[in-house]
Amino acid sequence: MPKILIVGGGYAGFYTAWKLEKWLRSGEAEVTIVDPLPYMTYQPFLPEVAAGSIEPRHSVVSQRRHLKKTNIVSAKVTGIDHATKTATITPELAEPWEFEYDVIVVTGGAVSRTFPIPGIAENAIGLKTIEEAVAIRDRVVTNFDKAATLPPGPERERLLTFVVVGGGFAGIEVFAELRSFASALLEYYPQLTFDETHFHLIEAMGRIMPEVSLPTSHWVIKHLAQRGAEIHLDTQLTSAVDGRIELSTGETFESDLIVWTAGVMANPAIVRTSDLPVEERGRILTRADLRVGDEDDWVADAWAAGDIAAVPDLSGGGVGGYCVPNAQHAVRQGKLLAKNIVAVLRGEEPKEYFHKNLGAVAGLGIGSGVFQSGNLALKGLIAWFAHRGYHGLAMPSWERKFRVFWGWWNNFWLGRDIVSLAALQDPRAQFEAFAARPKPPAAAAPAPAPAVAASAGDTSKTVRTTAGAGVSRPAKVEAKGEPVAAK
Repeated sequence: MPKILIVGGGYAGFYTAWKLEKWLRSGEAEVTIVDPLPYMTYQPFLPEVAAGSIEPRHSVVSQRRHLKKTNIVSAKVTGIDHATKTATITPELAEPWEFEYDVIVVTGGAVSRTFPIPGIAENAIGLKTIEEAVAIRDRVVTNFDKAATLPPGPERERLLTFVVVGGGFAGIEVFAELRSFASALLEYYPQLTFDETHFHLIEAMGRIMPEVSLPTSHWVIKHLAQRGAEIHLDTQLTSAVDGRIELSTGETFESDLIVWTAGVMANPAIVRTSDLPVEERGRILTRADLRVGDEDDWVADAWAAGDIAAVPDLSGGGVGGYCVPNAQHAVRQGKLLAKNIVAVLRGEEPKEYFHKNLGAVAGLGIGSGVFQSGNLALKGLIAWFAHRGYHGLAMPSWERKFRVFWGWWNNFWLGRDIVSLAALQDPRAQFEAFAARPKPPAAAAPAPAPAVAASAGDTSKTVRTTAGAGVSRPAKVEAKGEPVAAK
């Protein structure tokens, strides 16, 4: 029975395994998926998680719950040698081991791409994982708690200044959601005012959201400006050392939260440890039928999809001729990839991936959104409903769909949760502070000092000692003519 190894459990990897379970006959192949995380994250929901509109666990999908016929390995793939069809699997606690496969599927996803800007590595946070989204939410709420105890001044202003770098869909969505979240929080902090909260989005290009039309992007900028948010176009971040923001325009201010959304890159931990071909941007070279290789040739039994793969966009709408790295492509590529693997196993020809983008939709905070499809643009409340409807239905499995929609329904009546769980970053801190500890062992009694005889020529004092059986006896000490008893 051939062994299929799926490297990565994100959109493309999860959907490939999910559909293979559906389409493979019993005993036709054995599927193993390897990922250090036991869940798939639905990344379009991360801005709403950061704004407290979605419960974090509802935006992830458990692999073990929904992949019931797939072998789940919670570990990292630290090497791929396709020449010998072996992969090095490294668990967190055990020793690395070699896994022999017949077919490999590389869907390792992408990570945040940063630039060597001073202070970014030390102070910024990305928005690629559920943990990052939760940390952003907790930081916002915690900063409001701290600021409410301070008098107006520089420190209070720093705590209430929030910065997002990158004006793509992810950047605009988290920027708008955080602005909406902060406005809602002010109801519970009478010590703070709206004018004390500051939101800055920094974009190096001359426009935001290239997926929508220019008039629509202008509407978004104007809409956010009316809500008290400032967007800096044609502006670069030059320094963020110790939270001090320095822009290419010369403007400076301080911030306690910097969210980085300015691009992604293929997961280097997988790409750089593989012998599969890579294109100039660091992605695995992939054909339109999702086999690894170019249009003239391919690597047998090797497939790739998702953000880690350079898949040609046959619709002509991609950047540089390739599909852009987003969930819309990754989900559809994963489904087709499973069909193509099954087809090849049965001696059939694989199909090429073709998907024409039907539109783009973004949430801009509760009750506000934007939708663009061709020349049709929807804005405001109706676009917000379209955003939630599309992504709610796109969430894999009816179990997760129900949790997401139920959470939205509860928030409609009860409001979103504003509790900060920042202590989760160090959950043992309080326990350690008050935990009883063993007393240190008692110190041994010091040994008696050895007797010292005074010099015969010393006329200022005379010390007489008598030693016997190791016990010191009283000696008479004469100093300045006054007799003193001493040991």
